[in-house]
Amino acid sequence: MMRAMAIAQAGDPFFETEIPLPVRINSEVLVKVHAAAINPLDFKTRVGRGVTAAIANYPAILGYDFSGVVEETPYELHPLAVGTEVFGMTSFPRGSGSYAEYVSVSSLSVAKKPTNLTHVEAAGVPLAALTAWGLVVDVAKAHDGQRILIHAGAGGVGHFAVQLAAYFGAHVISTGSQRNCSWLRDLGASQVIDYTTERFEHVTDQVDVVIDMIGNVHEDTGSRSLEVLRPGGLIVNVPTGSWPTFLTDAAAAGMRATTYKVAPDASRLAIIARLLQSGEVHVNIDQVFDLARVGDAHAALEAGHTRGKIALRVAH
Repeated sequence: MMRAMAIAQAGDPFFETEIPLPVRINSEVLVKVHAAAINPLDFKTRVGRGVTAAIANYPAILGYDFSGVVEETPYELHPLAVGTEVFGMTSFPRGSGSYAEYVSVSSLSVAKKPTNLTHVEAAGVPLAALTAWGLVVDVAKAHDGQRILIHAGAGGVGHFAVQLAAYFGAHVISTGSQRNCSWLRDLGASQVIDYTTERFEHVTDQVDVVIDMIGNVHEDTGSRSLEVLRPGGLIVNVPTGSWPTFLTDAAAAGMRATTYKVAPDASRLAIIARLLQSGEVHVNIDQVFDLARVGDAHAALEAGHTRGKIALRVAH
């Protein structure tokens, strides 16, 4: 049996439960979870939005990110041998999430944990860093001289996106609060705009790419972003439902536009691991909660202003 935090139905609070260990099958690895992390998609799902419609059975165990140790492996000479420290993403809601002491996940969803990171630090990486990689490398194709505006650069995805865009040579412009301005510069942003005192469209323009982690849920940030793009520029809107007219608005302004959805990818996560190992990229853990306090962790993330990620300590 294992300990897990679950919800009885969407909208309900978390409760602690004991359930059987997941059964490892085929190419999956069974991982003893040492730490997990939370993402905005988690709390959206908990309250009935997000991916709630795809949850087949309740009680449901939420959570994507985890870091831990391999307990069972697909075959004797598998690269992820028993005892290997790994980090990765679950397939929630197709299976159970990471708010539990064990997960069984596809070996294509995990990579070896960087040795210079604790499990708590590593747990804060997978979903956010893979999302940032997809936005910056796959979609924006960051390169020398390119001007990329990143909204909410101090957030979970944002702080990785700033670092990756700078690493690949882009001129990074980021919006953030006053308390994060200096930190964002340290991460690699060439220009930081304090959204509490300045409107970004007044102080920057001719941007090649906007990576929009806000949409129109706050002061029409998404729509205003169209004003700073160069003709034919690209805007990527990330939060689902944050800008219902996104594609039509961008097309009317003559801009290229796309949304983005992350996928677990061991090979890309291994590249990110090497960047973390070398110190080229860093993860920032803002707060750590014990697993039993996952409800408090969700409340902290919903309150906003998290610098980087919030993690859950699962194993002691």
